[in-house]
Amino acid sequence: PMIYPLSWLKVHLDTEASLPEIDSRLTMMGLEVEDIHDPAKDLAGFTVAHIVAAEPHPNADRLRVCKVDTGAGLIQVVCGAPNARAGLTVILAQPGCFIPISGDKLKKGNVRGVESQGMMCSWRELKLGEDHEGIAELDADAPIGKKLVEVMDFDAVIEISITPNRADCLGVRGIARDLAASGLGTLKPLPVDPVKGSYFSPISVTLDFPEAATDACPLFVGRHFTGVKNGESPAWLKDRLTAIGLRPISALVDITNLFTFDLARPLHVFDAAKVKGGTITARQARPGETLRALNGKEYALSPEMTVIADAAGPEGLAGIMGGEHSGCTEATTEVFLEVAFFDPIRTATTGRKLDILSDARFRFERGVDPAFLVDAAELASAMILDLCGGEASELVIAGAEPEWRQSV
Repeated sequence: PMIYPLSWLKVHLDTEASLPEIDSRLTMMGLEVEDIHDPAKDLAGFTVAHIVAAEPHPNADRLRVCKVDTGAGLIQVVCGAPNARAGLTVILAQPGCFIPISGDKLKKGNVRGVESQGMMCSWRELKLGEDHEGIAELDADAPIGKKLVEVMDFDAVIEISITPNRADCLGVRGIARDLAASGLGTLKPLPVDPVKGSYFSPISVTLDFPEAATDACPLFVGRHFTGVKNGESPAWLKDRLTAIGLRPISALVDITNLFTFDLARPLHVFDAAKVKGGTITARQARPGETLRALNGKEYALSPEMTVIADAAGPEGLAGIMGGEHSGCTEATTEVFLEVAFFDPIRTATTGRKLDILSDARFRFERGVDPAFLVDAAELASAMILDLCGGEASELVIAGAEPEWRQSV
């Protein structure tokens, strides 16, 4: 399935359509909507409140009896959170509210002999995060008594099933393009400003296939970067990845994941300092070759598999997974970017034989856009320079765009 927040869709789609309208249009276009999770629906009853006073509970060491201003008066709430204290702006559930984590309706309670007329919630109880060490703390200037949904923005998350013939919709932009084509809004432009290379790449690219296998990798676009700092990604990028269940790792790796899910364009980045011999070659594996992949497992390769290799041997499985040896780390300062086109059938066969299912394989075996390599390389280059600094080389290109146009 493809999972993405509504705000991500609106990065590419200019639309005033409501969530139900988008839901029915996706279904009408043949993109089956599995689920729409709209947190705002679950949080309609929660309000902003303020702890005026917090006193020790007379019968329990770890509990506090709090006087809480609801905006409509004071109520008494018993709370066991370690951060419950006077002056805190909190999220309040009052009797009748459904608590998202449990699905139970809140009732008035009596905690160790003291009446509790509400509940101050943690982010986890609201299913808005994993933090449950204490109650959620809001900004001090949040208006007391207001509904939480009026104070915070909540992003609906859409999950759709993608049939094998709709590889274009394995990126958010593809879904936006389809909705725009159906009349539900306008597709925003994707401007591509070529990055001016300031030097020639010290790493060249070659394609080395026998005549019968030249379609294994018809086109390979690469670029070298120097002086790069591979630190933490900015908040917007981390938020986008965590919203779809991906763990942010480092700026370089996060950029490749973003392109995979945003534009259905898998990329790979090598630590260029670890590439041996100054040439990266797309070729068939040789008998007896092995690869330790980024998942930490060692794989025995066979000649029908396509690999990306340097002078020392395979550094990646084409369209499936990179190798551990040349993977980018926090210490990486030199990078080589790979934007290539790999044959869907060979990719699927290799993936099945080695039992590796990756996000890249999922896309390559269904067919990525064969005309979106140079532009993708330019867009990725701009983002690498923006987030990691450094300088970029001229593009290096081996092969040509495969014949994909068909006459009907």
